[in-house]
Amino acid sequence: MEMVSEYLRAFLCGGVICLIGQILIDKTPLTPARILVSYVVTGVILGGLGLYKYVVEFGGAGATVPLTGFGFLLAKGVQKAVAEHGLLGALSGGVTAAAAGITASIFFGYLIALICKPKSKS
Repeated sequence: MEMVSEYLRAFLCGGVICLIGQILIDKTPLTPARILVSYVVTGVILGGLGLYKYVVEFGGAGATVPLTGFGFLLAKGVQKAVAEHGLLGALSGGVTAAAAGITASIFFGYLIALICKPKSKS
């Protein structure tokens, strides 16, 4: 029963994040790209303030998989690197923390580009 509760919390948390994004797309003049960037920035800010960790504790993967989770990961990496290397860690900490995800994104994007045949939109 605990696993069902964990899945439900992840679904609700991720769903609320997506719902907010959909409302922003439908009700504001913001472009999807700006909304996605704002999600990353929000994750960084909430992570830097120590607030997003509570969202992660509640929602698990529902909070870490969306772009706000990527921003949170960047903030955690910077905090850790600054604690270990001083101010210089602010320049490398975020990329170091997110290196595996960035590498996987590049690799799988390239792999799909090799497999699929691109077509023009028109």
